[in-house]
Amino acid sequence: MSDNWSSHKKSCQFFAHGAQPYQRCTSGNLSQAFCEIRPDITDLQLNDEIVVEVKRVSKATTGGRRMRFRCIVVVGDGNGHVGIGYGRANEVAAAVNKAKDSAKKQIFKTPIIKGTIPHRVDIKYGSVKLMLKPASEGTGVIAGGSVRAILEQVGIKNILTKLTGSTSPINVVKAVESGLKELRDPLMVSKRRGITMKELFN
Repeated sequence: MSDNWSSHKKSCQFFAHGAQPYQRCTSGNLSQAFCEIRPDITDLQLNDEIVVEVKRVSKATTGGRRMRFRCIVVVGDGNGHVGIGYGRANEVAAAVNKAKDSAKKQIFKTPIIKGTIPHRVDIKYGSVKLMLKPASEGTGVIAGGSVRAILEQVGIKNILTKLTGSTSPINVVKAVESGLKELRDPLMVSKRRGITMKELFN
């Protein structure tokens, strides 16, 4: 497998997918493969984690109902990198640690231009509808709850948001994550299309 993977990487064609660098394989039976190059967290100076939610959950077993804690944690460096993790354990501290470790493994890069996002995105996740819109300098982060926590960890300073539908923290968090991953870096897009930035916006 390692030999195949080595030859596979050599024949890959680099391209941009959203804010993330990926490689598209152009060789034989791996032509549909995509390999994401995730940021190396050892090179990042992460801020203190933010606990978005701690919820007591139960599960019915043959021995009765089993009570546990579920946590959602967000980590980021305030410079475009953010990760969201989920953890469950019998104790709150253990659940938070699990979620934190999971978040560090899920870190991805979000494009930021002059303190805001490059373009508007509209996301629908389940019954959650979320709008993220660029804002001018001095606007601030117009968001609340879990949406604000994630955007602040990313390092976004100015943004307009609108949330409708379900307010379930786990669904809202996943909607925000989906929206951030849909953002496209104009520079990467222009390079992929082989055009200038001026042509891209005309």
